This record gives sequence, C-alpha cells and structure tokens, in this order.
Amino acid sequence: MSQIKQRHVSAELESKLIQAGYTPLQARLYAARGVQSPIELEHELKHLLPFTLLKNAPEMGRRLADAIAQHKRLLIVGDYDADGATATTLGMKGLAAFGAIVDFIVPNRFEYGYGLTPEIVELASEKAPDIIITVDNGIASLAGVEAAKARGIEVLITDHHLPGDTLPNALIVNPNQGDCPFPSKNLAGVGVMFYVLMALRAALRERGAFADRPEPNLAQWLDIVALGTVADVVKLDTNNRILVEQGLKRMRAGRACPGIMALFTAAGRFYGRASCFDLGFTLGPRLNAAGRLDDMSFGINTLLAPNEEVALPQAKELDQLNRSRREIEHGMREEAERALIQIDVADRYSLCLYQADWHQGVVGIVASRVKDQYHRPTLVFADGGGEEIKGSGRSIPGLHLRDALDLVSKRHPHLIKKFGGHAMAAGLTIAQADFAQFEREFELVCRELLNESDLTRIIETDGELACHEMQIATAELLDKQVWGQGFPAPVFSGQFRVIEQRIVGEKHSKLKLSTQEGIVLDAMRFNFSEPIPRDIRAVYKISVNEFRGERALQLQLDYCEACA
Repeated sequence: MSQIKQRHVSAELESKLIQAGYTPLQARLYAARGVQSPIELEHELKHLLPFTLLKNAPEMGRRLADAIAQHKRLLIVGDYDADGATATTLGMKGLAAFGAIVDFIVPNRFEYGYGLTPEIVELASEKAPDIIITVDNGIASLAGVEAAKARGIEVLITDHHLPGDTLPNALIVNPNQGDCPFPSKNLAGVGVMFYVLMALRAALRERGAFADRPEPNLAQWLDIVALGTVADVVKLDTNNRILVEQGLKRMRAGRACPGIMALFTAAGRFYGRASCFDLGFTLGPRLNAAGRLDDMSFGINTLLAPNEEVALPQAKELDQLNRSRREIEHGMREEAERALIQIDVADRYSLCLYQADWHQGVVGIVASRVKDQYHRPTLVFADGGGEEIKGSGRSIPGLHLRDALDLVSKRHPHLIKKFGGHAMAAGLTIAQADFAQFEREFELVCRELLNESDLTRIIETDGELACHEMQIATAELLDKQVWGQGFPAPVFSGQFRVIEQRIVGEKHSKLKLSTQEGIVLDAMRFNFSEPIPRDIRAVYKISVNEFRGERALQLQLDYCEACA
C-alpha cells in the first residue's frame, strides 16, 4: 500500500530564500528539505568543516607525516564496494603525492569477506608493511588489529561505520565514534580519507615540507570523493553537498581522473552534464560490479589508470561486468518473487530470503529491490562457504537495521556470527542451519520496533508543477543541483489523462499524457508493462530526453494510481 503526501514547506523559509534571489520553485524545494539559510546552499570549499573538529584527525596527520619522513611502508586495506574503492584510490593518489611509500590490497569478498580480519592481516604481511591503514572499514576489526600488532604492524583506522560497544586498540578517525565533535556524521569512507589527507597536509606544512616543492592541491581528487560519496548513499548534508558539487564541477570541466572519464565513455554518458544520477546509477554500479562479481582491485586500478588509453579498456570490462550483474540480478529477482508467493507479505513486518545458488555479490541489490516493492525490511542470503550463509539487508524508515540486528544478537548471542552496517543497510553472517530461527527472531524484533503505519509506503512529493515550469530549462536547472540521500531529488505529483500508451523494450511503458490545461507531454514508466488507467494521479520527475539530436521534455513516472 502506498500513500502520496506532499512535503511540508515552511512559508518563512521559503520567503527568506526568495528574498535571497532563488526562484519560487527553488525556494519551495529547498525549504521543503529543511534549508535554514542560503549559506547552506553555498558550495565553495571555504565552507567545508575544518579537519581539526574530526577526532584524532590531527594526530593521524602527524603520524603519517612521521611515517613519510621515516620512509615507512604503508599498506591501505580497502573495501570491495564503490566507497571502499574510491577511498583506496584517494589514499593511493594522495599519500603518494605527499611522498609516501604506499600500496594497497582489497579483500576478495568471496574468499575473505569484509574488513581487516586476521586472514587479511596474514595476506597483508606478504607485502611487509610497517603500517596498515584501513579505509571504509576497521571500526569492528578488534581481532584483525591484534593480529597485526602480533606481527609488529601498526594499524591506523579510517572508517565511517557505526562502532560497536568495544573499539579496536588503534588510532581511529571516524565521525561516528563516541565524543567526536565533528558536526557531520555522514561522511562516507572516502570523505574520511579526504579529511585525513587535509590533516596530513597541515602537518607537513608545519614542518616546512613544501618549502622547495609545490604543495599538492587536494581539490584535484574531489571527483573521486564525489563518486564514492554518492555511490555509498550516505546522507548529503551541507558538508557532503560541498564535496559532491566540487567533484561534479571537475567532471563537467573534463578534469576528472582518466578512470572516471573512461567510465563516462563506457556508459555512453556525457561528462559535460555530469549529475548525481550519473554517479549513483551509472558510474557507481559499474565500479561496484567489480567487487560484486570479480575483484575490486580491478575497479581500483581503473581509477588509478594514468591515462584514458589505459583506463578505457578497463572501463569497458567494468561495463560488461555490470551487464552480467544485471542478468544475474534479474534471475534472482524472479526466483525471489516465486518464493514470496508462498508468503503472506501483508502479515509480515520483515522479509528474509535464502537460496543456495544465489550469487553472494548481488544479494544487496536484490534486497533493495524487494524492499522497494513490498516496503518491508528485507534480508537476502547466499551461501558463504562451509556451513555459513551471508546476508545483505535494506531497511525502511522507522527501523534502524544495524540496531535491529544488534538486538537479535544480544538476545541470542550464538545466532549472528558477525554483522555491521548503518540504519538503512547492513550485512551479516549466520549458520545456514540457523536461518529459520534467525528469520523468526528478526521478525519479532521488527514487530517490536515498527508500527503498523510504518508498513505503508509514504511517497513524498513536492506538489504540483505549474504549467510555465514544465519546460526543458526547469529540468536542466534541477539536474545541475546536488540531490541524493537525505536531500532527495524533486518529484512532483499531478493529475493527467493518458491519451496514448505502448510497451517499448519489452518492459517499459511509453506514454503521452495530457495535463488538465490540455498540454501534451511525453512520459515513461520504466520496468512497468501493465495497462495504465485513462485518468491517473502520477508521481513523476522531469527530465530531458535526447534522441537523434533532438531534445524534449519528458516525465519519468515513479508511481501512478487511478483517479476519478
């Protein structure tokens, strides 16, 4: 069940933004997203929060400066998603630019799983590092840190995931650790690494390291920061929007790294109109495909490529991996649908699915799709080797997924072997034999933490779009803005008459709609092939459709229902 609801707009904030020079439409959109002051929409780098507020960042900057001066061997241990890949890439480029001896490894998810485990420390020791630096992981790596120390390897942790009750015995930079005064708790792993580089640069400045050589400009890597931040679906608060906006500007100017430029080419997208959509739904999935189906080292090496001649063949391989991922996902979704036929979803507060032959690298995407369709917290599992199965989950507003798993773990300490994540996404490992019990216990926790009203999907919109706003210029203006998690892209609602509809590409609905004023508009509803009623209330985005050199306004329908 879905309910369309218009976002609340503060008349006071709307008026303040109009007075500051924003159009009435912009003022309405920004006020509905809680923008309190025009300064929150100023995305110059001078408005970034200072690194000195990030707990332990200055200390880590000094420690890295010492390591560089002492010619210590640094080894980055990354993660196998887009955030981990971009954080690893940023660490490699940044630390090398400051004079470090640095290398990286990233765990293969099918062999080692997530994070700095004792097994990964053993693998890392083959490169004989003096210091291991974790990026986008490490906050839960108690055993891994101890294993490293036993080998005489120092560990520096940079992470953004929520900490457990006990922290590793290491120097940690993580905005979500206790008593960290950094106002933004939403930095992605790549954002944390960017701040560590800011601290390192400051430490080197104090020591006069740039007296006889140019100082590296950190802004040159903001395209990498932007990609990881959007792809990891962290909340785009004011600080993150600055990082993303500056990264997009570099892309649009053709000054992104060769790997990112090659990803645009492989995906058939024009870098000059780069948007958050490109990062989240075009480049991000292609980079993630390496970690899902193969080895994320390949994705990282694409981002590290010295030129497009080297990067483009690799980017094309990532594009092909992403096509394979989509095929696997399609098959798994069909199998999930068949399994759900046996379940009374309306009577459930959660969904847990497992099939022995499902692909471990794609369970997170399938969980997201099932969650979107049924609006229930969803966990999807695949075999993890031995007697274990590994799951990935996605949640709905009202249920903090990591906290829910923590509650299950506290009540039944034997049930979950390990877990971690955020409010809306998490991963875990359990014994295959315990799946049925886990499913029961997770359902009980969800029933405790959710209200029945939470199970109704609320579709928030920005209300109706006026006739004079239904134009290409509006779509282009909105497309240039930074939208994403916590600062959602505008969606509008309105009543239309369907005057033409047909199926294209076997599964998409192509429509001609008439507004109540008689304006005829092209529209698409993707991945929907059922007949659409004559008179509808629709939730839609506006976009520009380009075909054979012609550009036209097009509505993209997210949802529609019959209306009188």
